[in-house]
Amino acid sequence: MRWLLTGGEVVDITQAKSLLEGLKADAVLADKGYDADALIDSIQVAGATAVIPPRRNRVVQRSYDRHLYKERNLVERFFNRIKQFRRIATRYEKLARNYLSFLNLVCTYIWIT
Repeated sequence: MRWLLTGGEVVDITQAKSLLEGLKADAVLADKGYDADALIDSIQVAGATAVIPPRRNRVVQRSYDRHLYKERNLVERFFNRIKQFRRIATRYEKLARNYLSFLNLVCTYIWIT
């Protein structure tokens, strides 16, 4: 797993390329918020399949594997699971290093149990 901590006002797609950099994957699953030509092109250049549903306002609607996209619920359930830890959900830790440390601790706990 990789984490990149940003400010609350930063759009998630700005960090997508740096998170995917250096990783080998057969497919990259993401929601509509990641539907950008530049990101999809970089995923395909890396040799992976972009499983990202197109936005409704896209002029040319592209296809995606709907069956494989259903696996994204594992990610959503994981985020719901870590939000059960109050320190993560409410961001008690104000320093980034402390927050990331606690996030790593919580992920380790979830992985073990």
